[in-house]
Amino acid sequence: MQLSNSEEQLMQHLWKLEKAFMKDLLEAFPEPKPATTTVATLLKRMIDKKFVAYTEFGNARQYYPLVKKTDYFSKHVNGLIKNFFNNSASQFASFFTTQTDLSASELKELQQIIDAQLKKKEQ
Repeated sequence: MQLSNSEEQLMQHLWKLEKAFMKDLLEAFPEPKPATTTVATLLKRMIDKKFVAYTEFGNARQYYPLVKKTDYFSKHVNGLIKNFFNNSASQFASFFTTQTDLSASELKELQQIIDAQLKKKEQ
């Protein structure tokens, strides 16, 4: 299951906060802040999708993510590679390194990451 852009934005705040009451989530948004009812609707949809759960404290609910950020984005990157790059990570890497505005230092950093992963795989 996937999150809408609005849900994903809310989820980003929840991942950062780890646990949050409605007021905490509203404070996390930049101006203009969404309406409380909008955030409540998004939370309900995310609960239904099993991305978020909550603990009740009297009349208040403390929300927390059920899905790790790394798991969510890993699934999407893998889907992107499968759907747009013929399931080829090298095609994705080629596109990413040639079609984005990466600096020389960022490319070197990527190379170091790849070299470190190669060492791990060769052991």
